[in-house]
Amino acid sequence: MSSSLLLTLVFAVALVAGLLVKFWLASRQIRHVAQHRDSVPAAFSRTVTLAAHQKAADYTVTKARFGLLELAFGIAVLLGWTLLGGLQALNQALLSWLGGGMLQQLALLAAFALIGGLIELPSALYQTFVIEQRYGFNKMTLGLWLADLAKSTLLGAVIGLPIVALILWLMGALPSSPWWTSWWLVAWAVWMGFNLLLLVIYPTFIAPLFNKFKPLEDETLKNRVTTLMQRCGFAAKGLFVMDGSKRSAHANAYFTGFGASKRVVFYDTLLAKLSPGEVDAVLAHELGHFKHKHIIKRIVGMFALSLAGFALLGWLSTRVWFYTGLGVSPNMAAPNDALALLLFALAAPVFSIFVSPLFAQLSRKHEFEADAYAVAQTSGQDLSAALLKLYEDNASTLTPDPLFVKFYYSHPPASERLARMTPGVTA
Repeated sequence: MSSSLLLTLVFAVALVAGLLVKFWLASRQIRHVAQHRDSVPAAFSRTVTLAAHQKAADYTVTKARFGLLELAFGIAVLLGWTLLGGLQALNQALLSWLGGGMLQQLALLAAFALIGGLIELPSALYQTFVIEQRYGFNKMTLGLWLADLAKSTLLGAVIGLPIVALILWLMGALPSSPWWTSWWLVAWAVWMGFNLLLLVIYPTFIAPLFNKFKPLEDETLKNRVTTLMQRCGFAAKGLFVMDGSKRSAHANAYFTGFGASKRVVFYDTLLAKLSPGEVDAVLAHELGHFKHKHIIKRIVGMFALSLAGFALLGWLSTRVWFYTGLGVSPNMAAPNDALALLLFALAAPVFSIFVSPLFAQLSRKHEFEADAYAVAQTSGQDLSAALLKLYEDNASTLTPDPLFVKFYYSHPPASERLARMTPGVTA
């Protein structure tokens, strides 16, 4: 059996296996949530109404069912790009028009992104203006949605094309081995530097393109928050309120930025729903992530995974069977670097599904640690009350399927989180 045919078979088997696993897990989630729709779990019977519980169940089931359609459609699109020859046809058309060279490679990447974005538009519109609208979460007008799309597309081109052009240049100018002078090692360093730069400039230059950020004006709350941060040994560049209500009724709070550019951001919807003590508790949870160095650990993990990815790409890009096994004939008189990038981006997620539960488990562990830190610094009752409000506000089901949780959830379900911080609550 040729290496090309072997890759085709392995890719097809992984694709089918992943599809079956995802369909099975989603079906379990739908059944489990639907079966528990008619009664609030005993641990939440005094704090969550039946109407809120049923809304969360219906919202979860609706999203899960639509997710199944998206999954099936996504598999069809993936096969269309790879084994059915879509990427091959696009590449050949651009070669005939532009010839080989950097311009053709950038055009291939841009055309692929544009076509992919157009394919995903109906799904994005349906999620926002049908599902989110039906459950009262969407606050966006079509005009605002289109403006966001135009901004993000332009931003992607302005930021993405230069960094991709640099990586393509490195792929063509530097060798693949030995490793210490290879293009993929230099490209990895450039990519990591680019990501770190984004962390620094995002709060000041990118986020304000989409939302308005105003300094926190509530002096009482500002003093509480500042005192908490000082007690925890944390410094931020500022406390800001974001107009999240312009787009959604969902509430949140987060830290953004890196180094001296760190800032605390509260959604206006969050401040409208939580008491000052509950805001303290939510902020203390986020501080817990920094106290336990979760952000640094995730960045280091991202560095390591991306290094492995670039090294693997460096090896695969020189193998003819990598291209032919995924439905593409490598260019004979033109660079294949853009093709290699696209094929790797298409194929990698097919195999990553089998390790994603490990990352989800690690993320849940970090959330438990951040909860424990918040309880130590503030009040467990305030944190549990805030979490319940946020779960209810975001229509997060209280009765997810346990196996679905282990596979997908980056945050523990409410029952598990409250059981660890509130005596008498059982998961």
